[in-house]
Amino acid sequence: MALFLADENFPLPVTEELRLLGHDVVTLQDLGKTDQGLPDADVLAIATDQGRAVLTLNRRHFVRLHQEAQSHAGIVVCSLDLDFGGQARRISGAVGEAGALAGQLLRVNRPG
Repeated sequence: MALFLADENFPLPVTEELRLLGHDVVTLQDLGKTDQGLPDADVLAIATDQGRAVLTLNRRHFVRLHQEAQSHAGIVVCSLDLDFGGQARRISGAVGEAGALAGQLLRVNRPG
């Protein structure tokens, strides 16, 4: 089981599927942080403070943040995939293979 913080743009159905797979996922909405225009660095800081890996579709910005400072609880960048259940299973599988997420950047893309 992994601890995640889903970024504001991350699909809620994937979040819900990850919960069904046994992962502990909170959203920015759960934390009362939506519609505040939080910078990505702040989202990463919130996740890190809570020991959670960020789930995001915002690949470019979070890859850059990872390159700038690798002291975080993990970042999982995904491509948009309307197969929400499949995406959740791929994320869960990638996390299982990766082991500890701290300091890691995982890329989970939809199948080609």
